[in-house]
Amino acid sequence: MKIGIVCYPTYGGSGVVATELGLGLAKNGHQVHFITYQRPARLTSFNENVFFHEVSSMSYPLFEYSPYETALTSKLVDVISFEKLDILHVHYAIPHAAVAYMAKQILASRGINIPIVTTLHGTDITLVGNDKSFSPVVEFSINNSDGVTAVSEYLRKETCNLFNVDKEIKVVYNFIDFDRFKKTDKEHFKKAIAPEGEKILIHTSNFRKVKRVHDVIKVFKKVHDQIDSKLLLIGDGPERQSLENLCREMGLCEDIRFLGKQDAVEELLSLADVFIIPSANESFGLAALEAMACQVPVISSDVGGLPEVNTDGVTGFVCKVGDTDMMAKKCLEILSSEKTHNKFKQNALARAQEFNLDNILPQYVTYYEDLIAKSKNKS
Repeated sequence: MKIGIVCYPTYGGSGVVATELGLGLAKNGHQVHFITYQRPARLTSFNENVFFHEVSSMSYPLFEYSPYETALTSKLVDVISFEKLDILHVHYAIPHAAVAYMAKQILASRGINIPIVTTLHGTDITLVGNDKSFSPVVEFSINNSDGVTAVSEYLRKETCNLFNVDKEIKVVYNFIDFDRFKKTDKEHFKKAIAPEGEKILIHTSNFRKVKRVHDVIKVFKKVHDQIDSKLLLIGDGPERQSLENLCREMGLCEDIRFLGKQDAVEELLSLADVFIIPSANESFGLAALEAMACQVPVISSDVGGLPEVNTDGVTGFVCKVGDTDMMAKKCLEILSSEKTHNKFKQNALARAQEFNLDNILPQYVTYYEDLIAKSKNKS
C-alpha cells in the first residue's frame, strides 16, 4: 500500500505514535509518505520506503497568521494525486481531520476517491476539541472520516460522551517498538548519576500543568526522606522554571537533574528503578508504556487510559490524582526489597509486550485494507 500520514512533527505523543507507525509500516514493505510542516522528531534515519513532504505556508501582509490549513490541504491534494496514495491517515483531530475532509472533496471533484482514517489521541478531544469554538468542526470531521480510531477505550467512550458521533470508533492501542525500547546495560552511566547506589526515580513529559510534574517532586521528597535516591526529569515546557524553584525551596537541587528533551529516552529509562506519571489526564500513557518496556515499574494516577496500561498491584500502582502521600508510599513498597522490585519489573515487561508493535501493526493494516476495499466498491 501507499499510505499518507499527517501528524504534528513534535515530541508529543501523537507525533511519536504516528512516526513510529509509519516506520513500522515501511519496514513491512509499505510505502509511507509523511506530510507536515517539518520532519517528525523521530524520523531520523533513511528508509527506502519513507518519504517526507514539507508543507510551506506563504507569508503575506494581509495575513496575521500563516494559513497553514490551506497550505496543508493543497499539499495533500498534490501528494495524493502525484504519488497515487491508497489511503490517508491523519493523527490528531485538529486541524488534520477537517483538512483531510477538504482535500478529499477537492480530489473527488477530480475523480480521485481516497479513504481517510482519523486517529484521536486525547487532548484533541478532551481539551481543545471540546472547546465550543472547535467542537462543531471536530464532530463533523469525525463523522465524515471513512474510519476513526482511538488510542484507548477511555478515549473512545469520552469521544462518544462529548460529541454526537454516528461513526464507529475502533480502539487500536498505542504500541512499543521493542527493537528500540528495551532494557540495556548502562551500569557505568548509572554509577555516574548514583555513585552510592541510590535508587533512581524518573519522569518524562512536556512539563505542562496537566502533567502535574510538581507532584513528581513532592513524591520524590517523601521517598528521598526515607531512602537515598535521585530524580531524573526528562523534557521541557512551560512549568520548567517553577519546577526548578520548587527544587530549590525543598533543598533537593543536588539530587534532581533536569535533562531537557532527550532523543535516546530508552537509555535513561534503563537506569531507572521507578517511573512516576501523576497526570491529571492521559488518554493512554505512552511514556508509562515506554518505561514498562524497559522493565521500570510505574506509579501513576488513576485517570484516563492509564489504568488500561498500568495494572494496579502488578506492573506498579495506580493512585488518586494529587495523592502524593500514597504515591510515595507505593514507591517505597516497590523499592523495599530486591525481590519485590524484581517481581514488578518482570510484570511491567510482560504487560508491555502485549503492546508490541508486531501485535498492533497488523490491526492497522487490516483496517486500511478494509477501508480501501469499501472505497473501491463505492467508486
